[in-house]
Amino acid sequence: MKHKIRSQTRLGLASASRCLFLCLALFLGIAAQTGWAQAPPAIEAMLKKMLMATESGSRSAFVAEGDAAFETDITPAMFNSFSAQFAPRLKHGYTTTFVTQLHQEGFSVYVWKLEFKDGGDDLLFTLAVKGGKIGGFFLR
Repeated sequence: MKHKIRSQTRLGLASASRCLFLCLALFLGIAAQTGWAQAPPAIEAMLKKMLMATESGSRSAFVAEGDAAFETDITPAMFNSFSAQFAPRLKHGYTTTFVTQLHQEGFSVYVWKLEFKDGGDDLLFTLAVKGGKIGGFFLR
C-alpha cells in the first residue's frame, strides 16, 4: 500500500511539474510577442522626432523624413491644428510602447500605444514607412 501511495504522489508531482512548465512556456511565449517587441531603432527615432516636432510646433521637422506626398499632404494649416491639439498633452509627458508591425499595401506599418501623463485617453500612433520614408501616420 505504501508503494502505491508513493507512486501516486510521484505521478501527481510529475503532472504538476509538467503543468507548471507548460504555463511558464506559454507565459514566456506571450511575453516575448507583446512586452519585448521593439521597432527598429531608425523607426523609433522617426517617431520621437515627429512627437518632438508636434510638441514644438515645427512642421518642417515633422515632415522632414516623409516622402514627397507626405510633405505635400501635411499642409501648414493641418499641422498647426494637429499640433495645437496634441502639443499641450505631450508637454505634460508621455510614454510610448511599441505594439506591433504590419505589412499593408507595400508599407511597413508600425503601431505604438501613446500614454499621456495628463490622465486623458491613450492613443494608438500608426506610422506607415516605405523605402525609409514616412508615407503616412494616423492617431486613434
